Amino acid sequence: MSIKSNFEEASGVRSVVSRLGAFSIVEYARDVSVNPATAEASFYAAQMNFRKRQLSVALNNTGVIMQAGAMQMMVGNVDVSTDVKGAGDLAKKIFGGSVTGESAIKPHYTGVGSVILEPTYKYLILQNLADWGGSMIVEDGMFLACDDTVNMKTVARTNLSSAALGGAGLFSLSLQGNGIVALESRVPESELIVFDLDNDTIKIDGNMAIAWSTGLQFTVERTTKTLVGSAASGEGLVNVYRGTGRILVAPVA
Repeated sequence: MSIKSNFEEASGVRSVVSRLGAFSIVEYARDVSVNPATAEASFYAAQMNFRKRQLSVALNNTGVIMQAGAMQMMVGNVDVSTDVKGAGDLAKKIFGGSVTGESAIKPHYTGVGSVILEPTYKYLILQNLADWGGSMIVEDGMFLACDDTVNMKTVARTNLSSAALGGAGLFSLSLQGNGIVALESRVPESELIVFDLDNDTIKIDGNMAIAWSTGLQFTVERTTKTLVGSAASGEGLVNVYRGTGRILVAPVA
């Protein structure tokens, strides 16, 4: 038994623009499901790279964890389960979801076949945790899917300044282990700035970092040694990351 499909490659309509591990990003050349009133807007949207994208995950006796409600199609012999182990675990996950902007229950898909996610106009970014030293923290609402070899954990800010003044909330989603992670971003990957720190420091004016290595120390500090100096410089407080690891920074908030 087998299933043939033109989903990933349909000439002039959609094609695979990125692959990493079992994950593929399919991008539509343009949105042709339009009417005369919306055709012009659709044309210019495509010129600005504002296109529909879908994530496809190939399973070969492997598994993937996704945001709840993200699945559009399952192809082949694929089973679905949840990662809830009991009432206490459910309460913990609901709390974690409420503070990180992620769905509380994340379905687990296993088997042989493929899972295709709902189309989105957001940009899709694939990351290998091996490039992050095995763990990364992502901004709220960015998680879309990951290999089931990746562990997800809600982590609290480690110091008062980052929690109270960092502009990123009190809790974040940490992804740990081995495997591929798919993220949703409002900024295209080509515009993101990658910094690899080796026992060094980076200071960012505002909540511009969208992902960073778990091992980095995150604090919020004044731009100068004195409060008056910070006020005079016009910069005030900055987000500071210290240590060894990687940071993804968006050029716009």
